[in-house]
Amino acid sequence: MAGADKSKLGYRILLGVVVLVLGGSMLLYLVPQSPVSGEVSTDTVAKIGDESVSVQDVRQQLNQIEQRNPNMKPLEGLYAQQILKQLVFQKEIEYEAKRLGIGVSDQEQADRIRQYVPTAYNGGQFVGRDRYSAEVQARFQLTVPVFEELIRQGLLEEKFRKLVTDGISVGPAELQEEFRYKNEKVKLDYALIKPEDLEAKISPDEAEIRSAYEKNKAKYQEPERRVARYAVVDVNQIRQSLQVSDDVLKQQYMTSIQQYQVPNRVHVEHILFMTVGKTDAEVEEIRKKAEDVLKQIKKGGKFEDLAKKYSEDPGSKDKGGDLNWITQGQTVPEFEKAAFSLNAGQISDLVKSQYGFHIIKVVEKETAHTKPFEEVKDSLRANFLPTQADKQANAIADQLTTAIRQSPRISLDDLAKQFHLTIGETRPVAASDPLLELANSQEAKDAIFRARQEETSLPIRTDRGYVVLSVKSILPAHQGSLEEVRDRVITDLKREKSTDLAKSKGDELIKRVRAGEKFDGAGRALGLEPKTSDLIARDGSIPSAASGKQLSAAFSLKAGDVAAPLSLGQNWLVYRVAEKTEANPSDFDKQKKQLTEELLQSKRSLAFEAFQKALDNRLKQEGKLKLMPDKLKSFGAFG
Repeated sequence: MAGADKSKLGYRILLGVVVLVLGGSMLLYLVPQSPVSGEVSTDTVAKIGDESVSVQDVRQQLNQIEQRNPNMKPLEGLYAQQILKQLVFQKEIEYEAKRLGIGVSDQEQADRIRQYVPTAYNGGQFVGRDRYSAEVQARFQLTVPVFEELIRQGLLEEKFRKLVTDGISVGPAELQEEFRYKNEKVKLDYALIKPEDLEAKISPDEAEIRSAYEKNKAKYQEPERRVARYAVVDVNQIRQSLQVSDDVLKQQYMTSIQQYQVPNRVHVEHILFMTVGKTDAEVEEIRKKAEDVLKQIKKGGKFEDLAKKYSEDPGSKDKGGDLNWITQGQTVPEFEKAAFSLNAGQISDLVKSQYGFHIIKVVEKETAHTKPFEEVKDSLRANFLPTQADKQANAIADQLTTAIRQSPRISLDDLAKQFHLTIGETRPVAASDPLLELANSQEAKDAIFRARQEETSLPIRTDRGYVVLSVKSILPAHQGSLEEVRDRVITDLKREKSTDLAKSKGDELIKRVRAGEKFDGAGRALGLEPKTSDLIARDGSIPSAASGKQLSAAFSLKAGDVAAPLSLGQNWLVYRVAEKTEANPSDFDKQKKQLTEELLQSKRSLAFEAFQKALDNRLKQEGKLKLMPDKLKSFGAFG
């Protein structure tokens, strides 16, 4: 299997094994980097029996997510809570397993390991600890203790799921109800009425504006605003003024020449037909399918389109099978041998690995070489200039800090003159306003609202560089006059009137349709955009309008009936049942198997959730579970 990073198939296979251990989709990538420890941390956030979960345990898991999702910082608090919940449940399962005498045998663990690391055995014989460790590290980026612990945890939870859910069944009445639920459909004439679309048509007169202001005057308070003068050590300006010679860049190039050495590598695409865990008969069927796809390619079929259609590698399937560049030693031997034996543009025959059958296409191929200086000169310069600019900006900031500390009352003008800085001034800003002039720096805004008037701040780092601030004036909080808050009054008034207008249009549409007017004509006469939906079931939806669940009342109406206006947040939906189709009894037998599986899965999930909640409550009542979630407040915006 090809792929250099943790998106490789082997890693995804492991995630399939441990998904029960690690929980829902939010936590798919949580893989502990060291064996579970029984030590009780001084920073304990949960205690389960004699075991504990620390803030560091949560942070370790959170780091795994942040490495793959750099932009998830705003959700850090939510993730931290979910991680804590799952780690606590792992410990609860361990506690309950000991109480009930439930365990995972060495043989059970070995059988599961053999399933996911088939190369650990050669003809039934163990290949040895060193090779096994290397296989686990190469495929899953895990140490053997962590890998085996995850396998054990997964098997243990499977046993509890089996205990909880084995007796669950689906009765005939449930199947019939689910069949009706999924197959009964309605087609609706509808109009979605949005107050925001009506606001533009509303123009309050002066009397209405003044009346609304007087009625809600207390609502229109103006917060304290401050005006600040500032001087910026602009990193971008420094960068633009810097010059760097080729000699300096060549020195940098020679110092780090190893990073410009390119190994033998190939850019490959592949189509994978998975055989892991399949019987010999199933493998033979998969091979025939793979051969058929290979024939399509040889007859001119587009490789990328066929990969999207047939490949079972979720990491590359949607990219047309593209695995990007691979180097020698990164992939399993069979895949590597085939990939490096092909020339650019060539496609392999079927290649069998422990993962399944591959069809490999080489897009590009490079032999080992060192990138010449001329090729990397521009990237060297692009990396060198920001570093040097930051150094200069840091040096100036240090000098500014020294000058301000030596003369606390030094003026911003004197500092700007001494260090050749340009002075700017903010508009009046409230604590909740964006500080646009200074790249919306929260630290700079906090400094403005902490400082005394005319006091000069120490340098503050922003996205623009370092900034030194001085508060020029303070406008106190006060009752806003009509002129100050006129725009807010008008906005609120238009919103209120448009909401009322939307509801009245909905009521009028229903009145006209019930009086015999056609839905389409009546809607257009009221300035609306009537539409007709497709046939939808309860688990369907009208795109950009409402879900089948929200429209549940429609399924109890007859064709031609008009429903009361449906509130959807700020919007209103008015609809008429244009057509209704009942579930066709002849389709029941065709759907019975799938409906049974879906219902069983749903009931089993609900049962296990109930078990988890009951276990949690019991351990709390017994004093075996203690939670200190306040310690998670250090993780972003804690919910």
